[in-house]
Amino acid sequence: MWLARTRIAARLLAVAAFAALTAGCFQPMYAEHTDGTPDLRERLMGVEVPPVDKPNGSPEARIGVEIRNALAFKLYGNATGMPPTHRLVLKFTTTRSSVLVDPNTALPTSENFGIDAQYSLIEIATNKSVLTGSTFARVSYDIPGSYQRFARSRAFRDAEDRAAHEIADNIQTRLAAFFFAGT
Repeated sequence: MWLARTRIAARLLAVAAFAALTAGCFQPMYAEHTDGTPDLRERLMGVEVPPVDKPNGSPEARIGVEIRNALAFKLYGNATGMPPTHRLVLKFTTTRSSVLVDPNTALPTSENFGIDAQYSLIEIATNKSVLTGSTFARVSYDIPGSYQRFARSRAFRDAEDRAAHEIADNIQTRLAAFFFAGT
């Protein structure tokens, strides 16, 4: 009994010693820096997100605005951006495919909507690309019958918005990792 308690105490002591040694290694990603260097939030606020180059009035232009607005909110929050240090150039394509088709009416009952996006982060001072990447989003939506045209249209628009927000999430996460780790 005494030997078991000694082993448990030794293990707890080893864990506490290891935790004490590694305690200084951890730094929260969004923590403010006390040494005067810009923190991650300030770096993200320095990213300019210009409008996506799509024809005005097109369905893809609406999706581009949705992605841009979601990115701006994720990067800046409620504040406005700081003087830009980087510019994010975004290009994307969309896809739409029927997944399930009603055998009686030959109309789709479930569809997928997808966005494939390519982005490039350009440092404004040197006009060089410092980060390039691509991401995608696939969302599905149901069509509640052939006689409910408005519901089908609304489901499609909701799928577009969900996919746009997923693209913005993916890009914001990658930008945060780039500014935090430098790669």
